[in-house]
Amino acid sequence: MMMKLHCFGESGNAYKAALTLALAEQPWEPVFVDFFNGASRSPEFRVLNVMGEVPVLEDGDAILTQSGVIQDYISSKSGKLGGKSAVERREVLRWMFFDNHKISGIAGPLRFNMNFLTEEKRNADINGFMAMRLGSALKVLETHLSDREWLAAEDITIADIACAGYLFYPEPFTFDRKNYPNIDRWLDAIAAQPNWQHPYDLMPRALS
Repeated sequence: MMMKLHCFGESGNAYKAALTLALAEQPWEPVFVDFFNGASRSPEFRVLNVMGEVPVLEDGDAILTQSGVIQDYISSKSGKLGGKSAVERREVLRWMFFDNHKISGIAGPLRFNMNFLTEEKRNADINGFMAMRLGSALKVLETHLSDREWLAAEDITIADIACAGYLFYPEPFTFDRKNYPNIDRWLDAIAAQPNWQHPYDLMPRALS
């Protein structure tokens, strides 16, 4: 049975799950969630995910939420992208936790505030603070990638996919690839993987 991913193209967290499915060569299909018109907060959707968020992965009777959990599930099921030892697996998890707290956890709301909120609801002070936090996290990533190709292992893992999830989006959120040459090289290496696709090609968009 083909897995179904409830998602929409503008969601960086959904992109992490979708790209993991694609790079792990797992059969799946997107189920569009009309987030900007409240679909993820509807009673019907909350039956799937009480948190009212995408992504949600359906695999038969299994329903999984939260991008990191979905990535871990796909990696475990496919035997791909998860590291080759218990030590590597812990390193993968370390960078995924870093992403959740320091990269995506900041980049997601910052990008939303700067691009999808109406002008009168945007707060320059809040966005400035989040931009500072994101810049600090990206400096850590830039330093770590100074002498290695991938974050957690000798090959690409779900840690790379997680940390890169928001960094492929074109909307401005204070991240400029030319300011981070190691991250820029790393993103090119991810994009060179078989089956890689841009988020707006991999998932249906809510806005155009």
